Amino acid sequence: GRWSEAKKKAIYDSRVKGSASLVSWLGQREQRPSVLISASAVGFYGDRGDEVLTEDASVGEGFLATVVRDWEAEVDRAAELGIRVVKLRIGIVLSSSGGAMGEMLPIFRAGMGGPMGNGRQWFPWVHIDDVINVIEWALSNEQARGAYNLTAPGICAQRDFARSLGRALGRPAFVPAPRLALKMALGEFAEEALLASNRVVPSRLK
Repeated sequence: GRWSEAKKKAIYDSRVKGSASLVSWLGQREQRPSVLISASAVGFYGDRGDEVLTEDASVGEGFLATVVRDWEAEVDRAAELGIRVVKLRIGIVLSSSGGAMGEMLPIFRAGMGGPMGNGRQWFPWVHIDDVINVIEWALSNEQARGAYNLTAPGICAQRDFARSLGRALGRPAFVPAPRLALKMALGEFAEEALLASNRVVPSRLK
């Protein structure tokens, strides 16, 4: 929903201060884990249009980019403790049992699904099975370090995803959610989470 200043503070503190507290606690332990895996987000890159975003791309602008930047900076401090750090910048996780798909399915089944805004923004999806497999790989692979984009290699525009989901359900998927209406209803959340374009590719994982 809409981000109030209190909600934004709660989001920031839970990620950034939470990670800072965890790493500080680890620093006080005699026995430490060998690896710390951080599940951050493709929001690191901000709204970048059609720019292809590998792990070498710079941090973007906006609230989400600031959160992820500061979040990862706190996680990186664990490397100073001799802990291997892996930062997974995860896209929109899809699963038949809930999550983002759980929010979309009722709308699409009712025949009310369609593109958000003009639908040309890139939709960096990834299946939950791939997320779990990459986490398992990162746990056991001593060479895994640093940031990894965790999205499907074949991400698509949001309008194409909407059409595909409509076809899979046998329902029309052409009812648009106008950009202005989304911004009026959801404010900054719509601008950064629904309408932003993140052409994120899993370059290092590939």
